Parts: sequence; structure tokens; C-alpha cells
Amino acid sequence: MRLWIGLCLPRLPLEVYCPNWSADTPTVVLEHERVLAASQLAQLAGVRPGMRRAGALMLAPQLRFQLRSPELEAQALQEVALALLQYSPQVASAQEATLLVDVGASLRLFGGVRALCRRMQASLRALGYTAMLSCAPTARGAWLLARAGMRRRRVLRIDSLAPCLDRLPCALLPPAQPYLDWFEGIGCRTLGQLRQLPRPGLQRRCGRALLDLLDQAHGHVTELFAWIEAPPAFRASLELFDRVEHAEALLFGAQRLLQQMVGWLCARQLAVERIALQLIHERGRLARAPTVITLALGEAVWRDEHLLRLLKEKLAQLVLDAPVIGLHLEALQVLPMAPPSDSLFPEPGGTAQDRRRLLELLVARLGPDNVLQAAPQADYRPEAANRWLPVPSKPVSQPACTALPPGLIALPRPGWLLAEPIALLMRGHRPFYGSPLSMVSVAERIEAGWWGQSQARDYFIAEGTDHAHYWVYRERVAGSADAAPRWYLHGLFS
Repeated sequence: MRLWIGLCLPRLPLEVYCPNWSADTPTVVLEHERVLAASQLAQLAGVRPGMRRAGALMLAPQLRFQLRSPELEAQALQEVALALLQYSPQVASAQEATLLVDVGASLRLFGGVRALCRRMQASLRALGYTAMLSCAPTARGAWLLARAGMRRRRVLRIDSLAPCLDRLPCALLPPAQPYLDWFEGIGCRTLGQLRQLPRPGLQRRCGRALLDLLDQAHGHVTELFAWIEAPPAFRASLELFDRVEHAEALLFGAQRLLQQMVGWLCARQLAVERIALQLIHERGRLARAPTVITLALGEAVWRDEHLLRLLKEKLAQLVLDAPVIGLHLEALQVLPMAPPSDSLFPEPGGTAQDRRRLLELLVARLGPDNVLQAAPQADYRPEAANRWLPVPSKPVSQPACTALPPGLIALPRPGWLLAEPIALLMRGHRPFYGSPLSMVSVAERIEAGWWGQSQARDYFIAEGTDHAHYWVYRERVAGSADAAPRWYLHGLFS
């Protein structure tokens, strides 16, 4: 099934220059001293597109002006196209700030056309833009429906496309705009009426481009496009429209950059392991080096949800030494994408990737010195057989447990090991801890330690009169057979 989605960004000039276009100050974008776009407050004051600068100032003296820059608009459209590459590798640019996406092969992956359109709208909102979306079996058909802003913008079958296109005005076709007065004179206002005109005469008067565009929209000829390609490396920058003094306010800008990186990763079939977000400070006489936030992931990812949560925790703990005027995001380390395969019987506690992401989130929130994990040591002494180390950025494979020799029984270990052994009193030649203790297991002899730290112990499982079980040991004094043994409590069983 061939299906195209057209995205027309009607407010692109105003959103590029004035992201806070609904703020308290009325703002307009000028081109050749005429108003190209106006904010909501400016429109309430009577400012309309096409007005001259002087006339707009008479209506609203407090207007804020922005000069149009085609370079900035093209850059913004390129950012949107890069983010849309996460939904399809076939994204093309069209006239009038419109993008065309071939999503025929992506419908099943994203759960149908409605779910796909909702996800695209969410990505556009994360980038800070609004767009008119449409669906059609042809690219030019989707382009026309998106530009027209019709109520019915999803046409899935080719036989339903012609009635929808026939109701559109002729002014939507760029080749027809020089001849709108002539069309108005002969009573031709819609594309359906335009198609009823004799084709030879229409071609002689208006040229072949008009007929070619109509044929492409209705699927009569093949459409050819130059697809947008992702760059070999990802580096994206964002210039802020004001000086930001609180780190948490940078999250929205970071989300815009992350959306572009997700599209780049999906287009290049890569997953990222390390990213660096640079916070650009003032330039000139008060210049400072950028503040760098580095995220090192244990598992490579290609979606922005986990990265956004980690950045949110990092920014919440960051205190800015100077205001920030820009952001720069770079993918430092990438790997080929390896999507995880679903298991037949999923674990109730989540996958290993979920647990790994939880640890990364805790490290970002609490700091690396406050999230520790056990690291076994090659020592027979229980108090030295383990130490607590910070969680590494990459999971470390634990050595495989060796099998016990034949005939040797592994005795149980307590669930609670005391930090320091407690010396026990002796009553009636038996160790005493709240009550006399009775040994209910055979001895487990442990001898370990070097150079003055050697230990010789016989461990037992002891039971008190309340039937609580303890892990105790008898210390053997080397070279003194007559010395009384000393007993210690080292652990408690649950």
C-alpha cells in the first residue's frame, strides 16, 4: 500500500523567529518592509499580513519586528525533516514549507495511520512547531490537502482522492497563480472545474507544468523526489532567544535536539552510547568555556524517552555559573542498532535493559557515589569477600561459579552479615546471646589471610531458646591448645 503524509507548516516564519509568539509583546515578521506574519496580539491590534511597516506601527506602536531570513527557515525545515526520519527513510521537501513522507511501509510498525499521525504531531510539538497533516495515495495529493487545510485530510484510496481534490481552489497550484484573474473571468474556481477545461488549450495558455501537477496529484504519472539524507555524524545546535539563568529551563531546548538525534539514529540504523550536551555561555569580553553534560549509557539506545529523563535529572542538579545563550548536542559514541527480541515468557520484573535504565536514572538523580553494587572478592573471609563499588557505565560480566569438589556440602549463609563480629559471653561452657546457644550444624572451617592478617575460624549455625538461628564462629588460637576458645556472632538468619 502506497501512502503519503504531507506536513505543511503554515506558521513556520513566526515560529522560527518568535517561539514565544503568544507572549505579552506583539511581534511581526517583515519581508521587504511588509508584514509577512503577525502574532496573536498583533492581529488583535489590527495588524494583517501584507501591511507596510509604517501602517502596522500606527496600529500598534509597541510592535517588535523581526526580519525574515530564508536561511533560518530552511534550517528549521531541515530540523523537522531530520526528526521525521524516525518514521520513514523517505522524506522529501516540497514547495510552500511542506514535507512529504512515504509511510506505506511504516503503517504496521507504528500501529496504523492514525497512531502514526499522532506520533508525528507529538514530535512536531516537541520541536516547537505546528503543522497541518494530510494523508493521500499520491505525494502531490497529500501536498494539496495539507496546504488546503481541509476537514477531511485522510484519503486512503485512490478512487476517493479525486472527489476531495476537485473541491480545492485553483490558487493552491503554483503554476496557476499567474492566471487566477483569467480563471475567475471564465468561472473556473476549483480543481474539478479546471480539469474539465480542454487540455490542449489549457496547455497552450498556462504551460505544461500545470497539467503535470494535476496528473501527479491524481496518480496518472510517476512522481520523482530527491530524498533527504542523514549526515554521517550528528551535531546539532540551538540558539536560544533569551539568556537562560536556570538549568531546568533548558530541558525544552534539549528535547528539540534529542528529537533530531532520534531521527538521525533511525535513518543511519545506529544506537547511541555517549552524548554530550554543551551549554554555550556569553561571548566576547565576558566569554566563558561551555558547560558540558556527558551521558554515558550502559545500553545503547535510539529513543529519546530515557535520554530525556537522564538529562532532566542532570539539569535539576546543575547550578549555572553564567547565563546560557545556546545549546549544542553531539553523539560521541554510536553502535549499530540491535533491536531486542521479545522472549516467549517475559520476566515479571522487567528486562535487563529496564533494570539497567533504572540504575542509570538513580545515578543521575543521586550521584555516582550514592548508588553502589556488590563486587565479589577472591577471599574466604566473609567480611572481606565483598566490597561496594559505584555502578559502572557498562555491565561487568561476573565470573562463573565453580562447582564444589565431590563430597563437599555447601553450608547456608546468613541473610544479614554484621559489619563487625560481636564477642559472646560464655555461660556453662556455651556461648550466650540472650540465651544459651546450641550448635545445630557441623563446623565449617575457614582459614585465610596473609602477612599478619591470617584467620582460623570454625563457623556453626547456632539456635537460641527462642528458636532464632545465628551464625557464630569459634576462633582458634594458633600455637596454644590450652587457651579457651573465643566465640563471636557474625550473622543472623531470617
